[in-house]
Amino acid sequence: MTQLSLSKITKSFGEQKVLKGVDFTVNSGEVHALLGANGAGKSTLMKILSGDYERYSGKITMDGKEQIFKTPADAKDAGIEMVVQEVDTALVSSLSIAENVTMNSFINGPAFFSWNKRNKRAAELLKRVGLNLNPSLPLSHCSLAQKQLVLIAKALSREISFMILDEPTAALSTKEADHLFSVLRELQKDGVGIIYISHRLPEVMNLSTKITVLKDGYITLQEDIEHSSTEKIVQAMLGNELVELFNDDEERVLGDTLFEVTDFRVPSTNEKISLSVKQGEIVGIAGLVGAGKTETARAFFGADPSLDPVFINSKKVRITSPLKAISSGIGFVPEERRKEGILVDYNVIENLTLPVLKQFTKFGLIQKKKEKAEAERWIEQLGIKTQKSTSQINHLSGGNQQKAAIGKWLLNDGEVFIFDEPTKGIDVGAKQDVFQCIKDLAHKKKGILYFTSEIQELLAFCDRILVMYDGKIAGELKKEEATTEKIMHFATGGHYGTVRS
Repeated sequence: MTQLSLSKITKSFGEQKVLKGVDFTVNSGEVHALLGANGAGKSTLMKILSGDYERYSGKITMDGKEQIFKTPADAKDAGIEMVVQEVDTALVSSLSIAENVTMNSFINGPAFFSWNKRNKRAAELLKRVGLNLNPSLPLSHCSLAQKQLVLIAKALSREISFMILDEPTAALSTKEADHLFSVLRELQKDGVGIIYISHRLPEVMNLSTKITVLKDGYITLQEDIEHSSTEKIVQAMLGNELVELFNDDEERVLGDTLFEVTDFRVPSTNEKISLSVKQGEIVGIAGLVGAGKTETARAFFGADPSLDPVFINSKKVRITSPLKAISSGIGFVPEERRKEGILVDYNVIENLTLPVLKQFTKFGLIQKKKEKAEAERWIEQLGIKTQKSTSQINHLSGGNQQKAAIGKWLLNDGEVFIFDEPTKGIDVGAKQDVFQCIKDLAHKKKGILYFTSEIQELLAFCDRILVMYDGKIAGELKKEEATTEKIMHFATGGHYGTVRS
């Protein structure tokens, strides 16, 4: 049995101490869940283990022998693979599936003498993760869920001792997630040690053998899963900050119709959508992975422009581009925040003010003081935790990055806000802040389209719920009549008039 240990790990960014003497151990054949609120230090600890961060204090050992990882390649050579959450940052869309899956072997030298051999090896790895795809196809043909599994197949392309998975089910359907769990259990049987990072506590309780909870750089809970519970984990994650997530019993007074489409053809699905949103209304758009939610949201924002018009305050508008959407008062928080929602190499100020940069520009020059003052006002209002406003946004936790992705549209003071899976990969504390932002927008008479596969969120604070299936609206439910069963009925292909009470 191989044992991987991190002892007394500390790490600081400037004056901010992120890890404060963390001890963490994972054994071969074990699934050890690493949990914590955004900003707790999970990602920093794993970046140290995977060779992304070199400067830290403490020690990493494998079977008692000290390991020094100066680069990710050093960690890989030691048998440690990291499967990141943002799959598009770890794969190359312009290459084939086979090239992506076998990239590790190719980097290490000319391991393949023919495309046939390379494709055959890729097919074997894809089969191991349950993907029946032609390896010669471009990766760009894959869905987000398929890319996640391609990335895991890539990790399995070399002999590994330990695998780190960061929110691996965030983009997967229930069926795909169940298959992933079966793959992980097989790896566990083969002696691979798995470090599993997730905010989905039911799957953690089902899959893990041990858990470690971090809060503010300290370990607050570390025990075998059989001795733990969801309640203990949440308390350890939030401590005295424990809040009631879903508390929205207040009645909102709705205004006139703000946004409306009729037989609006979504280019990516070639299906027609009809819906409307009133002033102050939160309309939930439910659906399982692959239902067409993201494609519809992108079409409304002009990222995949449709030829059909939308109506904003009864005014007919053709959204031919994101720029036209923004000028028409539409804001969009996309599902893949690091790929499309933020500029990872820019600071917090620059991300927040990007859509309204003209407000801070005079004679072609940006008025930096004015821009900074306005951005810092919103940083405080949104509760974005950052060492300073000029910090690179890539250094913020996922939850704080999401707040910035939302915040830039608040500066623009639009009318219609489109959210696509806004709580994906963020913890319960950050979710509360996101929900509060959305409710505040509704109170200001903004119209909200809330696309999500999280049924509990839909039931909690949406005024109406539209359920998508196969690119179309399969059902509509008022808040008072919506139940998990009814939503799932429509989401799985059920029809009007056949819903059980």
